[in-house]
Amino acid sequence: MKINIIYEDNHLLVVEKPVNIPVQADHSGDMDILTILKQGIKIRYQKPGNVYLGLVHRLDRPVGGVMVFAKTSKAASRLSDSIRRGNFNRSYLAVTRGAPSQQSARLEHFLYKDQQKNIVHAVSSKHKQAKKAALTYEVLDKQNALGLLAVTLHTGRSHQIRVQLAETGTPLYGDQKYGSKYNKPGQQIALWAHRLGLEHPTTKEWLEFQCLPPQHQPWQYFTI
Repeated sequence: MKINIIYEDNHLLVVEKPVNIPVQADHSGDMDILTILKQGIKIRYQKPGNVYLGLVHRLDRPVGGVMVFAKTSKAASRLSDSIRRGNFNRSYLAVTRGAPSQQSARLEHFLYKDQQKNIVHAVSSKHKQAKKAALTYEVLDKQNALGLLAVTLHTGRSHQIRVQLAETGTPLYGDQKYGSKYNKPGQQIALWAHRLGLEHPTTKEWLEFQCLPPQHQPWQYFTI
């Protein structure tokens, strides 16, 4: 599988993750993007032995868009530290069933992940395993009873955007897990990692990357 490379140097590899591919090997046994990229590096640079490629952040399997990987352990450590310090910007495009009543807002919830069922619940802040989740959104457009939102993450919780938007009554288009009342089996979830901003691990230069979602259902209803 050919992966679109957005940027590459000795420290970073920024790519466009295709939809419906796991980030790393899982119980499905399907080919994952980390393995594909390692194989690509091995071939491009004729590297013997194992190739190092550090996974510093994730996207859910059905979600596509821009991702960065670290080509050295030092870069991986520094990127991970940037994420911990909040110096790592992630913005998404999302298509929702309906649109939130407010044009823009900050959403805060406490989330608990049931690891066994791989499902996340919004719970009370008093829940022992609850983790705070925060995002901001802006409604960019409304078409055909759908909303196009720009979403910026302030925390990196599992399924965070999907759960928080569902909690507001506007679940993601195509999300059967958190929007089963509105979506049909087989519909592709409309969540796309649009922009990524980060400090280069060695030069300290601020870098920004972006890629656009494919123009098929329901993205084609909007001008992005």
